[in-house]
Amino acid sequence: MTMAQSVLKQNTDIFPVPEKGYKKMIIEVPHSKNDDNKKIEFNVGKWMEVDGCNHFSLQGTLEKKDLQGWGYDYYVFKTNGNVVSTQMGCPDAPNRHLFVSAQPEMVRYNGRLPIVIYVPDEYEVQFKIYKAEEDVYVAAEERVKKK
Repeated sequence: MTMAQSVLKQNTDIFPVPEKGYKKMIIEVPHSKNDDNKKIEFNVGKWMEVDGCNHFSLQGTLEKKDLQGWGYDYYVFKTNGNVVSTQMGCPDAPNRHLFVSAQPEMVRYNGRLPIVIYVPDEYEVQFKIYKAEEDVYVAAEERVKKK
């Protein structure tokens, strides 16, 4: 896992102060001429000790909000901490330390603006950057035989 830098290049003071029990998480990525060919997927979650075979998912909601007067968006994640999982029996599988997250959110890559996410204090945000190929492909047309 690659750790993001903790030095902010953008001033985020225009965004609201976190509510009590929440913290402000910032995703900043470098600007490039290919920003339009990229997407960012982020997950809110926390590290947990879980069994060795089931799949786990954090329950919660991610709300997109508008920063009034600025035209920027930010996100607020709310959860009661409940985790759902599959229920397979795996008595011989050792426990594992796993980042258990809610549904991922896919957003536009923008190297000029930070992505601001408010999460409960005990949670964190992980993200991936997806890059599209430069090649453009054309779909095939289905041809129906005439009777």
